[in-house]
Amino acid sequence: MRLYTKDHAWVVVEGARARVGISDFAQSELGEIAYVELPPLHRSLLRGEVACTVDSLKSSSEIYSPVGGTVEEVNAVLAEEENAGLVNKDPFGKGWLFILEMSDPRDLDLLLSEEQYQAYVRGS
Repeated sequence: MRLYTKDHAWVVVEGARARVGISDFAQSELGEIAYVELPPLHRSLLRGEVACTVDSLKSSSEIYSPVGGTVEEVNAVLAEEENAGLVNKDPFGKGWLFILEMSDPRDLDLLLSEEQYQAYVRGS
């Protein structure tokens, strides 16, 4: 099950870990992704803290951590400029950004379901 933030990040829970990316809506609004600056490994993030940056040909966007935790893995493939476009091509698959070891799974209670997120996007 995928959960979302109002900042257009998504989370898929994998045990005590959370895989994070940006939504299809977000990647389409950003346009062609040119560069992804990933968070450093083992960095502790609070829910809502800037985790990384995604640069497109149109703009630069900060990605906020949807849950608190420690960065355990990053999608290093995206760090190579020629692969940054994976965020556009496959935002829910190969275009994921990072994985956190969650510090407080209750943060998930503050996220939106797929249905709630789609309603939010339609309303914005």
